[in-house]
Amino acid sequence: MKSLTALIFATTLAVATTAGTAQEAAAPQLDPVPAGEAVLVDFLWLKRPVVIFADSPNDPAFVTQLQNLAEDPGELIKRDVVILTDTDPANPSEVRLKLRPRGFSMVLLDKDGAVKLRKPLPWSVREIVRAIDKFPLRQEEIRIERQGGG
Repeated sequence: MKSLTALIFATTLAVATTAGTAQEAAAPQLDPVPAGEAVLVDFLWLKRPVVIFADSPNDPAFVTQLQNLAEDPGELIKRDVVILTDTDPANPSEVRLKLRPRGFSMVLLDKDGAVKLRKPLPWSVREIVRAIDKFPLRQEEIRIERQGGG
């Protein structure tokens, strides 16, 4: 009887571990791209860049913002977001030169390349998603999705 109980326990544990691994593998990820490797025009009409600037990768606001974005990447992926990071003001990227941040800054651009939002403090995914959903281009995407065209 003990061996049967041990077998059932081991099987249950193996299934639970496999399920956990499968869920982790299936979980959406949105990895940040260094701004030095990106050109903003490449995202025109394709992606909504969320650009996170800081004077150092150790800036607490920068670390918090990246943690916030990692909490629910699925909602950002649905809205065609790409995350760009720049923590080296001594070697400014094309993105830093164009957007000219000071210290920590989160800048949200729409698909048309227009800056829609600049924030000096970290935002949650929920706040970012709510802002994006108010953009005219996003409203049009929602209308098209509802009509079954997207």
